[in-house]
Amino acid sequence: MAEVATFATSDQLLIVIDPAARRTDAESVRIAKDVLSAGAPTKVCLPEGPEEFARVLARRGSRRPVLVGDDRALMRAVSLLHRQRELAGCALSMVPVGGGLSLAGALGVPTGAVAAARAVLDGVVRRMDLLVDDSDGVVLGALRIPSLPPMRGAPPVDQEDAVTASSSSGSGSGFGFGFGSGSGSVPASWLRTCQSLVRTLVPVRPSREPLAGVTRLAPARLRVEVDGVTLVDLDQPVEGISVTPGALGFAEVEVRPVSVGAEASPLYARGRTVTVSGADFRYRADAVVSGPVRTRTWVVREGAWGLTLPAVG
Repeated sequence: MAEVATFATSDQLLIVIDPAARRTDAESVRIAKDVLSAGAPTKVCLPEGPEEFARVLARRGSRRPVLVGDDRALMRAVSLLHRQRELAGCALSMVPVGGGLSLAGALGVPTGAVAAARAVLDGVVRRMDLLVDDSDGVVLGALRIPSLPPMRGAPPVDQEDAVTASSSSGSGSGFGFGFGSGSGSVPASWLRTCQSLVRTLVPVRPSREPLAGVTRLAPARLRVEVDGVTLVDLDQPVEGISVTPGALGFAEVEVRPVSVGAEASPLYARGRTVTVSGADFRYRADAVVSGPVRTRTWVVREGAWGLTLPAVG
């Protein structure tokens, strides 16, 4: 990670406020806008969805983009700029606001609105390595295989979605409680009681597609190759694999074999290319679960993207 530039406070800022941040913590959003507007010329954009978010970023012109949002907003911006092949020439700044902020914190962005806004105005751009896979996906912080439960601070699974999925996966007959379209409104507490009753009465068929973020209990049999050298093969079941961008264009790889009798020591390697293959597996890239896939290759791009962080010293 290299420090490359500072900003003048006369630079115009394009403040892109993620809708999730506005819903989650409107007060922190207001504070961030006030601090940034007091320190530099600003233009504020309030995109309502991913498509509008992409258009705003594409039309930024010479303005410096400042994201006010959570980890997912940062990942979305980096992914968009990478696909547009504009990541090298556009340094990002961020004020973390929202539910999942662990990635931003791990990258060195202050998690308080005032401190983060001051870093946008007075900080420096540091170039960071990026993992890019063979489907053009990117990893900023960490890759986990198989997918692990959400990191602390990541948005939880939507409980209403879980209830709906649980009810729909039961028997096709359903249970009638007289809540048709002409029955009028239903008190929320009574509806929750009925949903709980349905869950206890209707057996849920096991799903072949686990919910995102649910730990896979069975050991995985995967081949892991680092720069073409096999680190672990299919005959050695593993509990998990982690890959993180390190420094100077290398990725740090850790493989945790399954212990049989005596505890097995983790295996470590570093390299520029990591390939994982074998039975269908899911992987968590930062806060997003992808897959299943049978093979995937990640390549380290040295200094591929820039993020504004507080100046050191």
